Amino acid sequence: MVVEVGYAQAWDLESCAPWQPMSAEEARERDATGFPYVVVYRESGRKAPLEVRLVSWRDHYVGLWVYDAQGRRTYDLDMRLLDDPSRLLRRYSVSWYYTGPEMAEFDKACPRIIVDLFPDGRGQRTVERQGQGGGSYVTSPGLRDDERWLDRPAFGEWPLLSAQVHGLIEPLAFEPAEVAEAAEPGDGGAPATCWRPPRPAQPGPINELFRPGVRVTDGYHPEMTVVEPRRVGTLRVPSGLLAVSGPDIDHGDGPRITVAVPPGEYVLDEARVRYSYQCEWRDAEVTTTEPTAVRLLVSETPAATWEMALGPDDDPRLFIEQQTAGFDTDGATGCFADAGSWDPLIALFERGLIRGESDLDGYEDIDDGSMFLQRTWDEASGGELMSFATTGDGTYPVWVGRSEAGEVIGVVVLVEGMPELLPERDGTPTDAAV
Repeated sequence: MVVEVGYAQAWDLESCAPWQPMSAEEARERDATGFPYVVVYRESGRKAPLEVRLVSWRDHYVGLWVYDAQGRRTYDLDMRLLDDPSRLLRRYSVSWYYTGPEMAEFDKACPRIIVDLFPDGRGQRTVERQGQGGGSYVTSPGLRDDERWLDRPAFGEWPLLSAQVHGLIEPLAFEPAEVAEAAEPGDGGAPATCWRPPRPAQPGPINELFRPGVRVTDGYHPEMTVVEPRRVGTLRVPSGLLAVSGPDIDHGDGPRITVAVPPGEYVLDEARVRYSYQCEWRDAEVTTTEPTAVRLLVSETPAATWEMALGPDDDPRLFIEQQTAGFDTDGATGCFADAGSWDPLIALFERGLIRGESDLDGYEDIDDGSMFLQRTWDEASGGELMSFATTGDGTYPVWVGRSEAGEVIGVVVLVEGMPELLPERDGTPTDAAV
């Protein structure tokens, strides 16, 4: 059987078509330099491709989409190039099992299986027999090493990975596709609908959460207005290393996230929004103010960029789409602390909060209506800890704001999700920060 192989700079997922087709020689050059390109495999007489592969070595990424005869995507495979250049980790995959030709692509009722793997042998297999929202069954994948890893083929020597899915058991002959003349690319690059390598969670307009007058929405309340940040207190960080972690989850291996800052005492404040809603209990419109984020402020200069802080075990090469890193909590609590005094500060936190020791030197509860809950301090070093509430358990990203020179401006934790900016009153969009 003959399979036609074509190349392009990108693949438009919406139109199911290549963007900027290219020759095999051009694709080989991009492969050698690490720039992204796609490979499209087609069978004569079939409208939808058999599979499409996106290669971007600079992102340590190879992705695969498999299509059925109806043009629906049935399999998504995310492979990563790590320390061994000769093989790829089958990092993440999703298989959809459509119940009939009439079922729409990615229908929420479509049964699916998700496999999540890590290079150290960990992983999980999630089966959703009734689709999303219909319950799931999670087990260990139990895969062999050769099922977790794929030997990295050289350029032009990749097999059709979906051959078995399509029932192609006879030997395949690969022929180059005719390269159609592509339109000149515009200044904006590939359309937004084109497939790209996965990106971790992005910070959003964090600066605007601390800018009074900015209008936002959380999706539930149609309009909320940012008000003046509330200053709660200060935190002493004499070691020059700030810890941001869940004080309720301490395994004796130190804080989850650390950020280097100049030794000193820094303002702690919280971002707030004001909004009105119809209160059924009072049968009246009520206006209230709620926090959206807590911050340790290093400088009054607005941050030029924001980045997600990583822990010692976080490897960005393994991050799938919108993945977050941060600290974990199972008690809806986080904290800012001096990392150099972490052990005595956490010990005081546990004695005061968990054991309930009264009249404890170095511990106090905070009852000022803010998100901050407890404060501990170490007499020997002068370091302090301030705990704060989150809106639930789970993982909370830590966002580090930096100046154009790369200096730390502030460290922020969103106590819930990132609100969406609304246009200014004159109809122009808000000038969102990075």
